[in-house]
Amino acid sequence: MTALEILAPDTLRIERVLDAPPETVWRYLTEADLRRRWFSGGTDARAGEEVELVFDHDNLSADPVPYPEKYAKWKGAVGRERVVEYDPPHVFAISWDEGKQGTARFELFAEGADKTRLVLTHSGITGPGPMANFGGGWHSHLAVLQGLLAGDPVRDFWALHAESEARVASILAQASTS
Repeated sequence: MTALEILAPDTLRIERVLDAPPETVWRYLTEADLRRRWFSGGTDARAGEEVELVFDHDNLSADPVPYPEKYAKWKGAVGRERVVEYDPPHVFAISWDEGKQGTARFELFAEGADKTRLVLTHSGITGPGPMANFGGGWHSHLAVLQGLLAGDPVRDFWALHAESEARVASILAQASTS
């Protein structure tokens, strides 16, 4: 199950059901060695502290896939964010772009004995362009996490990212004409 909603001009929400209990998903959100397998490495996240995010998407695709030219300059980029909520294994939230692009908040809900409903709400996004970028990025990164936990890896992260970004742009366009 995947749902993507635009809640407000600066807020999007994505839901996914993952094949792992909340404690396992929590580890993939907060432990750098696990997080780099679906999103970014860096440092482990701890309550109230800075977390370093190191972006290298070479390891997100099961097949060898080069960085697209428009994203190549971000390979190895380092973000330093603040952990603003930390309630294991239920809620984890971090600032984004040092707070300039709001907050990304992950909520984890047990779905039976061995699944988790993850709800990501990213609020404080500064406009339609960033909204499409963040929406496409989160959608594709969460697909990598979902595949990783289900044993079904994403073959080409960048193709998925392009499709996801186009999907979010379409949702935004529909929302603006409604």
